[in-house]
Amino acid sequence: MSKLVLIEFLTVDGVMQGLGSPQEDTEGGFTRGGWGAPFAESIHQVVAPTGLANTSGYLFGRKTYEKMAAFWPFQPDSNPMAAHLNAAPKYVASRTLHEVAWAGTAILSSDLGAAARELKRTGNGDIAVLGSGDLCRQLLADSLVDELRLFIHPLLLGAGKRLFGELPMPKNLELKSVAQTSLGTVAVIYGVQ
Repeated sequence: MSKLVLIEFLTVDGVMQGLGSPQEDTEGGFTRGGWGAPFAESIHQVVAPTGLANTSGYLFGRKTYEKMAAFWPFQPDSNPMAAHLNAAPKYVASRTLHEVAWAGTAILSSDLGAAARELKRTGNGDIAVLGSGDLCRQLLADSLVDELRLFIHPLLLGAGKRLFGELPMPKNLELKSVAQTSLGTVAVIYGVQ
């Protein structure tokens, strides 16, 4: 059985929008993109080398999938992340996509809850959700998330999309680990009860 794991990069005030570059996600007039770049290299100080090996697949929302699919298939396999992403099964939750070009991708267009439960039931290893804020909130609301891996950067942006919104009921979390980079990013892993 697989675990569904949300892996998110956030500011202290919870912003997840536009981590990588100013053009990554400007929805809503967001102009503070690229805020995560100064912290990128230090993340390797707190990420276990076995992280990719434990990940057996990826689940994306449509917007995140389209951004990832426009970049990663064109990166060389000498990049470990590219090699893993391109080889692993990928799933995109979408009611509007009807075809995908990134090899190894399946569209989950029906009942997301049932599809996610089936992926968890039939898989092994971790199914990682990267970015995909709307999808994360839906998976949390449906009690489908097993673990949160949050990388909280020492920055207050004051604007932008935030990861957590309202939930139909509180979620208890179990702290599994905490680590810190030399630049002050805190990596926290919580089990979702």
